Amino acid sequence: MIKKILLSGIMIGLTYCSFAQEKFYTKTGKISFYSKAPMEEIEAVNNTVTAVLDTKSGGFQFLVKMNGFAFEKALMQDHFHENYVESDKYPKAEFKGSIVNNADINYKKEGVYNAKVKGLLTIHGVTKEIETIGTIKVEGNKLKAESVFNILLSDYDVKIPTVVGEKISNNIKITTNTNLEKLNG
Repeated sequence: MIKKILLSGIMIGLTYCSFAQEKFYTKTGKISFYSKAPMEEIEAVNNTVTAVLDTKSGGFQFLVKMNGFAFEKALMQDHFHENYVESDKYPKAEFKGSIVNNADINYKKEGVYNAKVKGLLTIHGVTKEIETIGTIKVEGNKLKAESVFNILLSDYDVKIPTVVGEKISNNIKITTNTNLEKLNG
């Protein structure tokens, strides 16, 4: 009886460990955005992105604290947080989705794999479905996930005053770059 209980405990522990090893995580992911308008180019970077990837299911999630975006010009940063994305009212952006072609990625073999990602992106309190193509690079026990996609600010109810319409584009290019490590349970 004691052997059965001990064996059951070991099996549960091994099962838990194997599930934990299928998840990869970071708190130092990078997301940047770029806006090119007729009179000005704007770029900002956030290096405090949290991301989790479940290699078994293909589930993928990002969490971005909006006040983590840094700009070259302090005034741009102030306007971004106060007037456009309203960081106090909407402190985070989030993506919840999955890698649609997860079965095509061999997480046990080093290499670079195309990843088709689909899910829900929430910015400024508005959620929209997005799809993009990215890459997953397998390097030993680490993964590097990258993608580039475009969004429209108007889709997320981010208002651009007419007076600065020549300086801020409605079309924003978003670049993600995350180095993920195995999540140990």
